[in-house]
Amino acid sequence: MSWFTRKDKGILTPTESKREAPDGLWYQCPSCKKAMHTREHRLFAYTCSNCNYHEKIGSQEYFELLFDQTKYTELDAMLSSGDPLNFVDTKRYPDRIKATEKKTGLKDAVRTAHGKVNDIEIVVSAMDFSFIGGSMGSVVGEKIARGIDYALEHKIPFLMISKSGGARMMEAGFSLMQMAKTSAKLALLAEAGIPYISLLTDPTTGGVTASYAMLGDFNISEPGALIGFAGPRVIRETIGKDLPKGFQSAEFVLEHGFLDFIVDRKDLKDKLSSLLGMLA
Repeated sequence: MSWFTRKDKGILTPTESKREAPDGLWYQCPSCKKAMHTREHRLFAYTCSNCNYHEKIGSQEYFELLFDQTKYTELDAMLSSGDPLNFVDTKRYPDRIKATEKKTGLKDAVRTAHGKVNDIEIVVSAMDFSFIGGSMGSVVGEKIARGIDYALEHKIPFLMISKSGGARMMEAGFSLMQMAKTSAKLALLAEAGIPYISLLTDPTTGGVTASYAMLGDFNISEPGALIGFAGPRVIRETIGKDLPKGFQSAEFVLEHGFLDFIVDRKDLKDKLSSLLGMLA
């Protein structure tokens, strides 16, 4: 039975003959460590089929999940940031923008589009955390404001999908002004009686939480999302007290009345259309 015995030690397969699984074929859940095929992960709306962990996704994935047949028209797609303060940290701000554009294929940290969700016309603004941490600069505020203007003009609902680390420090006061601008636009939307739904995803923090993310007619969230204004250390040092465990989780925020409900991403499209149907 010598064929069961390896006569030569070591693997003698030539390097050019080796076959490896292509990159990106498998996804491992960072929460439960289960591996699944990327096709299965995508079919489950980028959530884990074992523990329901919601992977962070960007605007393109949300547009594909929400818009019927992935048909939508993007608004102000080429709008990009200037450098009003000639800001320099480890590199010049324009250089950072160009590098991030090249790396992500995005023009800034938000994209706005209109289309149909289960045959209901809607405008959607979705943030991308991959673009400088989803930070809110002048372009983010302007694109959201123009998206609201389109919703006002056509009298259709507006959905904001927030995912941000807060204001963009490279634009300083210009960034903070976007809080007031977007809030004022949303007030016009409320006066017109047009529904505004705010979806908070992981993470939603800083000036975004302090402005448009919390101003929805309905404030909703994905499971397990981090939602807050300042970080735990800053809050603890400010109030001088220890904070409850998980106090910035979507579940804690819901329990204390800051959210209307939490929605699983797999059910998001149907929940949105049902909610908008009731508001029509």
